[in-house]
Amino acid sequence: MPSREEAWGLLCEYTQSESLRKHALAVEAVMKAYARKHAADENLWGLAGLLHDFDYERYPTAPDHPVKGSEILREHGYSEELRRAILGHADYTGVPRDTLLARVLFACDELTGFVTAVALVKPHKSIFEVEPKSVMKKLKDKAFARSVNRNDVYNGATELGVDLGEHIQFVIEALKPVSKEIGLEGVQPSAAQPSAAT
Repeated sequence: MPSREEAWGLLCEYTQSESLRKHALAVEAVMKAYARKHAADENLWGLAGLLHDFDYERYPTAPDHPVKGSEILREHGYSEELRRAILGHADYTGVPRDTLLARVLFACDELTGFVTAVALVKPHKSIFEVEPKSVMKKLKDKAFARSVNRNDVYNGATELGVDLGEHIQFVIEALKPVSKEIGLEGVQPSAAQPSAAT
């Protein structure tokens, strides 16, 4: 298996968007946290998270994404287990999520993006301000983060056999250590706020 450094290089070669790169780092962090929880291969799970959307910018339409990406990953020496998990995160590929790795990747992808969106509308744009109840509330608001597939969020938790609220809390906690890398460490309000009183 290629190294994490090589995986990051491949991601950057195919993905110019800073927000997509941050999403990859966020999903990597959550995947590694779940690997630790399940005593699984942290490196393998992290790479699956980092690379799950690496081809999306170049091949944004189904079924090219993630099928083209899987072919590229095979050429670069990535394992079948990793590639099948990545293929399985898109329902339309028909690849079953028959491993824990595949189910966790599916359960984390859309939810991680959604939790990020919730953090970005908080006053200080910080993951440290996000609570599961606010995420649950925003999930019901169809106008918020419209591109996030709510069915994938709900089905992901169901497939994992976890309570959605607990799953959301786990994702929030997993993102805190990488808050700076993913742009969610928060911004401090300016000390020189103009007074509202005139």
